[in-house]
Amino acid sequence: MVSFSQVSAGHGGRAVLEGVSFTAPKGRMTALIGPNGCGKTTLLKTACGLIPPLKGKIAIDGRMRKDAGRKEWARLCALLPQMREAPALTVEALVSHGRYPHLSFGRDLTAADKEAVFRAMEEAGVLSLREREVPKLSGGERQRVYFAMALAQSPEVFFLDEPTTYLDIGQKYEMLELIRSLRERGKTVVMVLHDLSLAFSYSDFIAVLGQGKLLAFGKSREVFQSGVPEQAFGVRGERVLVNGREEFLFVRP
Repeated sequence: MVSFSQVSAGHGGRAVLEGVSFTAPKGRMTALIGPNGCGKTTLLKTACGLIPPLKGKIAIDGRMRKDAGRKEWARLCALLPQMREAPALTVEALVSHGRYPHLSFGRDLTAADKEAVFRAMEEAGVLSLREREVPKLSGGERQRVYFAMALAQSPEVFFLDEPTTYLDIGQKYEMLELIRSLRERGKTVVMVLHDLSLAFSYSDFIAVLGQGKLLAFGKSREVFQSGVPEQAFGVRGERVLVNGREEFLFVRP
C-alpha cells in the first residue's frame, strides 16, 4: 500500500498540493484525477521518491525512501512517466533495463532474468518488436515498451502517469485490462488518468485533487456519488450498464 500523511508537494520549495492524506490500498488500483495543473504528476513523482515531500510522510508498504537503498527501492516500486526519451536501443535491450535492480554486481542477466523480460514483452504485446529500435517505434508502441520494462522490474507498486497516452481507444482498453490483471498478483497500482470515464470504470479507488488539496478519496462509486468530480470538472456524471458491467460517463451539463 501507499500511504500519504499530511503531504505537501511541489517544486523549488513552492507547494502545489498541501495536507494530502489518504492510503492507496495494497493490491488495488487507485486513480489520481483532477483538473490540469492540479499536481497529479507532482504527487506521483513525490510518492515514488523522485521529488522529496515538502512536508509530511509517504510510505510504501511501510517503508520510506530515506530508509531504503536505491536498488531496494527500485525493487519496491516502478514509475511509468507520461513522456520519456527514446534511447538508441532495441526493444529487448530497453525492457531488460527493468531487471537491473535484481542483478548482482556483474549485471549479467540470468536465465530467470531473460525469462522475466520475455514474459514482460509478451504481456505488453511488444514481443514481435523485440529487435526493433525504440526511436523507430510509434508513440503507442513506445508506451507499451516502457510498460513492459516496468513489468520486467517486478515491483510491488506501479506508479503510472497517463499509461494510455498515445494509444487508440481499443489499445487503451487493452492496456487498462492488463493493468487490472496486476491486482491478481497482489500488486498495487497508483495512476494518473485524464479520462474520467476510464478512471471510474477501471479503478477501485479514486483520489480527486484540486484547489491545492485533496478534495475527495474513496471507492470509485462512493466518490462518483459524492458529486465532487462533477464540481471539480464542471461536468455531469451518469452510471450506465453495458453488457452487465457498470460504466461511468461524463458529459457537459
